[in-house]
Amino acid sequence: MLHADFRGEGDPLALLRRGAYELGISLLPDQEAQFQRYIELLLTWNPRLGLTAQTDPEEIVIHHFLDSLLVLKGTDFPSGSEVLDVGSGAGFPGVPLAIVRPDIQVILLEASRRRAAFLERLAWTLKVPLQVIWGRAEDIAHNLNWRERFPRVVSRAVAPLRVLLEFCLPFVEVGGIGVFLKGKRADEEIRGARRALQILGGGPPLSIPVALPFTDLVRVVVVVPKVTSTPTGYPRRPGIPSRRPL
Repeated sequence: MLHADFRGEGDPLALLRRGAYELGISLLPDQEAQFQRYIELLLTWNPRLGLTAQTDPEEIVIHHFLDSLLVLKGTDFPSGSEVLDVGSGAGFPGVPLAIVRPDIQVILLEASRRRAAFLERLAWTLKVPLQVIWGRAEDIAHNLNWRERFPRVVSRAVAPLRVLLEFCLPFVEVGGIGVFLKGKRADEEIRGARRALQILGGGPPLSIPVALPFTDLVRVVVVVPKVTSTPTGYPRRPGIPSRRPL
């Protein structure tokens, strides 16, 4: 384990390389170049789109790239499978996942049109196998082309777990898994999501604490299996109340 206050001495790629190694990931030179270009694009577009509060390249590496890769500690991602990132924002965790796992197909779902356009430009520039969907999860999840389609759905969106479950589980195929990055209140959020799990078709969740490299933070990867189909009324659309609130 590296010391918590280690920094890359002005070289964010050195920091990324060591942090990825600590997570059991060996980066290829081409992948490091993709991450470098990702930093450049984030910093270029951030003033216009408000993509991240982090503007120091080393902080981007730690709090976005390495943090995103923690999803790999939660479950396997079978080669050739489709993975949906719900509420992708600036591309986290989907884009870092796609860079280190080019053998899977990552699809990014983003409600902001401007951010979705940024993600499309990012995919083209980095030449990673990404697809971008512009739309709200509560609308797209009712499209039969996307509903209960994915063996893996991930999200790093800032929302209570019960909310993420309503937005994400309708996309997960029965037998698939939802993977959510949470903070120190993960167990409290899991307790608060029991009714949502029961209604939406989720099974008993597994919480996996993982140390974020170069910090004193412990992130919790919450893994939720999909055991039964989600009722057709979920996720609830604005203005259309459900008979069974979560």
